[in-house]
Amino acid sequence: MTARPADGGPGSPSPSLKVLVVASECSPWAKTGGLGEVIGALPKALHKLGCDVRVAMPLYAGMPWHQFEPLDGVLSVPMWFGMAHAGIRLGRLPGSEVPVYCLEHHRYFDRPYVYGPPPDAYPDNLERFTFLSRGALELTKALGWIPDVIHAHDWQTALVPVYVDSVEWAQPLHGSATVYTIHNLAHQGVEDPGAMFITGLGQEHYNSREFEHFGTLNLTKAALYRSTALTTVSGNYAQEIQTPGYGCGLDGVLAERGEVLRGIVNGIDAEEWNPATDRYLPARFDGGNLSGKAACKAALQREAKLPVRPDIPVLALVTRLAPQKGVDVFARALDRILAWDVQLVVLGSGDPEAERYFTERARAHSDRFCAWFPFDDARAHRIQAGADFFVRATGGLVDTVANYDQGSGGGTGFVFHDLNPASLGDTIGWAVSTWYDRPEHIDPMRRRAMLEDHSWDRSAREYVELYLAAYARRRGQAFPGASATPAVEGPPAGPRPARVRGSGDRVARAQGGSRRARRHPTPRVVRRPQG
Repeated sequence: MTARPADGGPGSPSPSLKVLVVASECSPWAKTGGLGEVIGALPKALHKLGCDVRVAMPLYAGMPWHQFEPLDGVLSVPMWFGMAHAGIRLGRLPGSEVPVYCLEHHRYFDRPYVYGPPPDAYPDNLERFTFLSRGALELTKALGWIPDVIHAHDWQTALVPVYVDSVEWAQPLHGSATVYTIHNLAHQGVEDPGAMFITGLGQEHYNSREFEHFGTLNLTKAALYRSTALTTVSGNYAQEIQTPGYGCGLDGVLAERGEVLRGIVNGIDAEEWNPATDRYLPARFDGGNLSGKAACKAALQREAKLPVRPDIPVLALVTRLAPQKGVDVFARALDRILAWDVQLVVLGSGDPEAERYFTERARAHSDRFCAWFPFDDARAHRIQAGADFFVRATGGLVDTVANYDQGSGGGTGFVFHDLNPASLGDTIGWAVSTWYDRPEHIDPMRRRAMLEDHSWDRSAREYVELYLAAYARRRGQAFPGASATPAVEGPPAGPRPARVRGSGDRVARAQGGSRRARRHPTPRVVRRPQG
């Protein structure tokens, strides 16, 4: 197989840190949630820091295959039944020189859905993503490019660190450090124990320190034990998942490996989410001139078939419809919210029952509530720019929102602690009362939010530190040329916003648009965990 060499970028250290990113999604080609957004943005930021970073993913139906160059040769991938074969196509992340290698296997990936028709999953997903995980490692050998660090994401690639620690023993890849990132702990790759053979690993791996988990086969558990370092999407979440309330049954394992678990807040693609240049918006604006914000709001109201009223606050919820996102809590608070003088826009996809519920409620309150399904990326941009408040119950946003100070008008959003309908409703009510009773505080909150930098630059630097530490941990020595080797463990990324008495905990943030990094001047309503 032949491929053009990938440049480490201008000013790259010699040698460059070689990083392989393995994932089942990558924006803009395959995205069902935050995972795809991360894989579409983080490697570009790593490349700018001088890393020789490459991405391995499947070639799905619906992707623009003509944009990917077929490489010579066939990749042979060991599977439980023998060898499976794949073609490899090479593309680049848009706006960058980051190589993306797509494994082409029609039986596994040339299908209408990434994982299966929602809410169902394809019955052979374990085999499909076993092929991706094993195939990504075989790809590096075919390229003659052995990574220093292999970064796997979520259960679909949880077998990667396990293979590096087992079938690659005493081989070149065994020296690669492995980093495993948890994006959604609710999905762990749980199968019947009888499916162990599909992984190609012997039954001896079905034990309490690898795959066995309360009588099931659990891919994520094996990755947690086998990876050199672990990360998740925020410092708060890293602490939460070590407790029974949020650990989804793996809190004990995560607490045991807490020394190598670190929360790094997801960044935002500052090019894609910049309201001054966003191609999806009917008007442009920035922190210095918010006049286009009003035009975006009016356009959103028209698109949602809501009365065009500049005086009423527009609340927005853009999410995957799943209980771990707090959608069930939001649904129970919905009637209370709709009793106020507000407009509400919901966009997402996921649980069909949730879609039906929100659709029915929107029909009953068509003068103030619009629900759109399925998810549409362009519409998400217009909602971000046009809404006044953006509601979020879970995730890394809580690590980036400074709580509103009613006395001074300071802060960038409204934070609450308890994930229940009463707390969510109270905090949204607080945001709405601020809109009507203290309107002079809204625009300054928007401008402060737009001036903050939550781009991938900072988060990528933290990942590079983590990679260097993982390399040293794996090899027993520092990466050549590294001036220092930071510890794998570390405090949560970024300062924790000060709590404000009576805040509750989850978040609404004042919404505008994004400048450097989703600087959408929309105050956020976000939950912050207690403790």
